[in-house]
Amino acid sequence: MDIIIGAGATGLAYASFTTNDYLVIEADCEVGGYCKTIKQDGFVWDYSGHFFHFRRPDLEQYICQYIKPDTILKCHKHTQILYKGKYIDFPFQKNIHQLEKEEFIDCLYDLFNNQYTGSSNFCEMLYTKFGKSIAEKFLIPYNEKLYACNLNCLDINAMGRFFPYADKEDIIANFRSNSSKSYNETFTYPKGGAFEYINSLLQRIDLSKLLLGEAVISIDLEKHILTTTRRSIIFDNLISTIPFPILLDKCGIGYDKSIYTWNQVLVFNLGFDSKGNDKINNWVYFPDKDLCFYRVGYYDNIFESDRMSLYIELGFYKGSQIDVDKWFERVLEDLRKSGIVTTQKLVSRHHVIMDPAYVHITEKSLRDVSVKKGLLEKSNAYSIGRYGSWTYCSIEDGMVEAQELSKKLQ
Repeated sequence: MDIIIGAGATGLAYASFTTNDYLVIEADCEVGGYCKTIKQDGFVWDYSGHFFHFRRPDLEQYICQYIKPDTILKCHKHTQILYKGKYIDFPFQKNIHQLEKEEFIDCLYDLFNNQYTGSSNFCEMLYTKFGKSIAEKFLIPYNEKLYACNLNCLDINAMGRFFPYADKEDIIANFRSNSSKSYNETFTYPKGGAFEYINSLLQRIDLSKLLLGEAVISIDLEKHILTTTRRSIIFDNLISTIPFPILLDKCGIGYDKSIYTWNQVLVFNLGFDSKGNDKINNWVYFPDKDLCFYRVGYYDNIFESDRMSLYIELGFYKGSQIDVDKWFERVLEDLRKSGIVTTQKLVSRHHVIMDPAYVHITEKSLRDVSVKKGLLEKSNAYSIGRYGSWTYCSIEDGMVEAQELSKKLQ
């Protein structure tokens, strides 16, 4: 018997792939994890922007098999940065030529006369790779807003393949021939929201083996017994997708709690009575620290609808007390300040706090996860997915990890 903890995308993917008998344990009363969709007042919102960037066509076909093809939008990504009141294309480092002349000269000069050589952490890497001006005008302030921490704490590869690297030749070449491509150049999105992917996965799962509203209390690795709020279950293999430090707590495995840090993200989904001025962007980045949000996304530009529909993201350090009403007023103020909202009237509102949201990947966390995963595997316990592996990865990456583990354990 395989016991799967967590009915998010990764946990459900494992259940769909495995040929073993299984049970899925989920503390929430609904499946999906963070991949949930809210439909309210004619608007379609997710917990946050969940746009699938499939790299494997076979997996895309598998995940989307039970979604009507004519309801899946295939979008070519268009994203920009609002920098000092002007929109420039993302990524910043490849589009410095779009800045005002003096700003452009600053970036170009520091790129080619770079005195920074250290790369022992994420912040140092930004200086060394791109020079002082590119780092301090966008890369550092934006990522500090996102991660809500000092970037010196993060590992040099904290964002992995998701960081838009560019060498000097790429940057110069982009002055004449725009090639601002990234890992998510195109994406798909169902008209019914990201939860349609979860609904499609559910068609492959025995729903009688899905236990909702049942939290894991403890795990005895030696006896292979998992205890929930309702029962005790003997397992052959344990597959966990919950945050890694929580799994260690449930298993009674000691660890240095200071190693595991993360941010929270407060997401506001806001619907307005009419369209805004931005009719091209899927989402926009905001490095300006005078604006409280780090990213704003436009569902209406994806759906080509006639009412502005936004998701707005704000980053906070773990454990921060978040006054939602206070930040809601600040968000409205900053939406007006940035010109996103002008005469539009707010007609619908929703919010969610994602905790954890982005984990802080450090040298210590990488080592500790590796060691602890090895310890868990000796008892046939496996931790996978973004939070289970304590990493920065896409939803597709978590599903691939689930598929590979299911083959290993069959």
